Amino acid sequence: MDITPVNLTEALASFDDVYSPRIVARMNDYDVRVAHTAGEHVWHVHEDTDEFFLVLDGRFDIAMRDAEGAETTVELHKGDTFVVPRGTEHKPSSPGASVLMFEPTGTKSTGDRHEGEIPGHVDSTTGHAL
Repeated sequence: MDITPVNLTEALASFDDVYSPRIVARMNDYDVRVAHTAGEHVWHVHEDTDEFFLVLDGRFDIAMRDAEGAETTVELHKGDTFVVPRGTEHKPSSPGASVLMFEPTGTKSTGDRHEGEIPGHVDSTTGHAL
């Protein structure tokens, strides 16, 4: 058992990559991840899990598509939380932010399926050790 606390400010200061989450803790079968965000992510979907976001700093937007293809965007600011429901196509974007996420261990950052090519600044990963 590790009894060393993780300081999120220090964790975020330890890397600069965007859309490349770092695992700061594990709880049951979930990863607690932090990431820097800037620019566009990729449209993707997590078929079997919700995705929880907490904005630690900056602005973070999440565009979502419903079953008919209509798009809605949620704009999040520091302190805001939002859950993208399982099976919902979504595409994060940001002028610059830091976010904390809860996801089942092994969840890929680009989802079970994604649309188009993955941009070079987006890391398709299940998370990196801090």
